[in-house]
Amino acid sequence: MAREFDEKDFAILRKLAPEYSGVLCPGSGHEFHSILPPVSNHIAKDEEDFAERVSRLSDEEWGYLTDQILAGREDLGCMPEEDIETVLVRIRQAVSEAAAERVERLYHLSGCGLL
Repeated sequence: MAREFDEKDFAILRKLAPEYSGVLCPGSGHEFHSILPPVSNHIAKDEEDFAERVSRLSDEEWGYLTDQILAGREDLGCMPEEDIETVLVRIRQAVSEAAAERVERLYHLSGCGLL
């Protein structure tokens, strides 16, 4: 489900991609509806760059993003597996193992077309 970004979302996006000031996803030309996928797919240069960018987020910001993912407001379905693994590591560290397991199940179910 797409969401309209609020100031908290834009603050996280600016932390992940300070060089990017637009409100349109560079890959699709549409307004951002999720934070992590456009950073993964269009802004980060590679897997290592993505990992460095997401390491900038605080535990509180990871808690917020995890809540958004689990509520269906942050869609990870189009992200590559290696970046999902990076996200899961960060959720395990910042939130909990249980939350990471729920996000991983959600990702795999959405990739199978079950959600």
